[in-house]
Amino acid sequence: MPEFSAGAEVSVGRVYEVELCSGERRQWRYGGEDARGQRWWRDIESDLEFSEASLMYAWRVLGELSGD
Repeated sequence: MPEFSAGAEVSVGRVYEVELCSGERRQWRYGGEDARGQRWWRDIESDLEFSEASLMYAWRVLGELSGD
C-alpha cells in the first residue's frame, strides 16, 4: 500500500508526483479502481500502466501536479 502525504487524496485522471523508496520522483496518472477494487496508475514518462498490487517497492504520493 502506498503512503499518502498529509491531506493527499487521489482523483481519476489527475497526475501526481510520486516518490519511490530510492528517492526517485516520478509522475503518475491515477486511473481509478477496477471491479476487484485494485487501483491503477500510468507512468507519464514510460506510458506503462500498472496496479498498486503489482509494485514491489515502497512509494508515496507527494501531491497533485498542477496544469495537467
